[in-house]
Amino acid sequence: MNETAGTTPAAKLGFEDGQVVQELGWDEDVDESLRDQIEDAAGSPLEDEEYDGIVDAVILWFRDGDGDLTDDCVDALTNLGEKGFVVLLVPKAGHPEHVDASDIQEAAQTAGLKASSSTKAGDDWIATKLVQGGIAKQR
Repeated sequence: MNETAGTTPAAKLGFEDGQVVQELGWDEDVDESLRDQIEDAAGSPLEDEEYDGIVDAVILWFRDGDGDLTDDCVDALTNLGEKGFVVLLVPKAGHPEHVDASDIQEAAQTAGLKASSSTKAGDDWIATKLVQGGIAKQR
């Protein structure tokens, strides 16, 4: 990729130097180039699911069939700092494990998050930035 600073998917999503970023839902199909961009932007390796400190951002890889998206969004909030955000990564449209935008909106809102923007994140993934401040529904 020949992208200048500030135009990589990681930069567009708001990752910056000094952030602690936790990764949830990793599997062998994730986009390693995007992971590298996020690590480069944050200036440190991604923290795994076992990390129990406060984080500035969470990247959540999710595929249709992985389970309950709302539950995973709630889990992403566990270590998230007050002004932190979640980046939900789902396979692009046309992929058998793609997740519809309406399902993302519903899961985010139920978890108390708000979908703010989506962007292409690599060849096979779509990233949706979820910010705190949505209206959590009673479950």
